[in-house]
Amino acid sequence: MRYFLALLLLLTACSKRDVIVIGMDATYPPFEFVDEKGQISGVSVEIGREIGKAAGKEVEFRNINFDGLITALRTGSIDFVISSMTANDERRKSIDFSEPYVKTGLAILAAKDAPVQSVADLQTPGRKVVVRLGTTGESWARQNLPKADIKALDLDTSCVLEVVNGNVDAWVYDQLSIMNYQAKHPEKTRALLAPLREESWAVGLRQGDEAKKTLVNETLARMRKDGSFTRLAEQFMAKEREMMKQQGLPFVFELP
Repeated sequence: MRYFLALLLLLTACSKRDVIVIGMDATYPPFEFVDEKGQISGVSVEIGREIGKAAGKEVEFRNINFDGLITALRTGSIDFVISSMTANDERRKSIDFSEPYVKTGLAILAAKDAPVQSVADLQTPGRKVVVRLGTTGESWARQNLPKADIKALDLDTSCVLEVVNGNVDAWVYDQLSIMNYQAKHPEKTRALLAPLREESWAVGLRQGDEAKKTLVNETLARMRKDGSFTRLAEQFMAKEREMMKQQGLPFVFELP
């Protein structure tokens, strides 16, 4: 019996070592979403698989609400966060980040008839703005729109409906999402894509884990060099790439 228990513990430990667990909020296509087969898919998943391949390990993806990802990482429930997460100073107080793999910016989805043409209009007293809970859009709005009436919701779909139904004047979120949601609701919304602030997305890691950080950075560098990101753009983001090209904006994988 003791031998059996010892063997079971050893096998369990080996299993944990042979699996990389990646957390993401799978509500953000084309980067992370649940496909028609019920599987988590998207750009972030493919990046995670490449990291697993480089480490010689299987990869498990866990669908976790965005505002719970950092806690899951810090407590060891997951090994990495790959979830369109902006690498900023506030988050660096509790976790570490890889080199960036996406450069984007905060933008505005305005209600069709709202008196909003630029960020200056959002600063008018009483302006109604929706943000997604736990995102940099929320932190930016709270820091820069002190006179606005800010509503924080925990789902993209809820934020979009607030704009579509005219309950708010605008939603502050990233450029890619703003483009996608405006395309779905062209009669009710307008996309103001001039970046309110430029941001970079990176892989989240536990602080002090230099081995994992090196693994991820080397994987991302190899993917940039061998054309993997170009292929991911063609597979998942052809429409978005064309839209950004038409508006004279650099594509998100075009890093300095």
